[in-house]
Amino acid sequence: MNILALIPARMGSSRFPGKPMAKILGKPMIGHVYERVASSPMLHTTAVATCDQEIVDYIESIGGRAVMTADSHERASDRCAEALLKLERELKIQYDIVVMVQGDEPMTHPEMIAEALQPMRDDPEVRIVNLLGEIKDVAEFEDRNCIKVVCDLAGNALYFSREPIPTRCKSARIPMGKQVCIIPFRRDFLLEYTRLSPTPLEVAESVDMMRVLEHGMKVRMTPTRFDTQAVDTAQDLARVETLMRDTSLSISSTDG
Repeated sequence: MNILALIPARMGSSRFPGKPMAKILGKPMIGHVYERVASSPMLHTTAVATCDQEIVDYIESIGGRAVMTADSHERASDRCAEALLKLERELKIQYDIVVMVQGDEPMTHPEMIAEALQPMRDDPEVRIVNLLGEIKDVAEFEDRNCIKVVCDLAGNALYFSREPIPTRCKSARIPMGKQVCIIPFRRDFLLEYTRLSPTPLEVAESVDMMRVLEHGMKVRMTPTRFDTQAVDTAQDLARVETLMRDTSLSISSTDG
């Protein structure tokens, strides 16, 4: 299969303006994400999707590929759909799967791409997958920047929220999971997503996946064995820098 990885990123984050170019261990965060994603052997192409020339210039300076998109997108998935079509026209190729990796996931491990793709390899009916991480402490559970998710018995998402869900139950240990933003879409489903009307809970939670659920479709969740930390604030950036200083992961800057 032809698999495309797209990394949506923009400088205008309301919580942390300029976040993609904020440096971790001397390198812009978007560079860490790009190089880690591009090192996955499963990918045909890796590109950053952005509306900011500064990000385009930087990615091209490290030998990477970037796609300029409109600055009007509210959702990362919509930005990726535009970039997908532009790349297909430019490269004269049609992709089978698009893996969206958020640009604020600098601790992405290349093997996480394989983890996220496995449900699609196992079941042709699965159209979209999210990685599922474990919430390990109360602070993360209460953090609005951490997107909590609860699942049905088949491993499909029931709901995503920035609020603490599920309830903390004293009589039983209920697993508390979080969305890790490595999200494969089957190509045609990504384009279908952009044709769906935005939904009330999608807007209220500011979570792309709620558009899928509110329109009555399924989001398959699959656990990751890797611990990661997304960067939503300057405090997160400092924490990630400490965590990454201890990692032994060796990354090549070669595009997949």
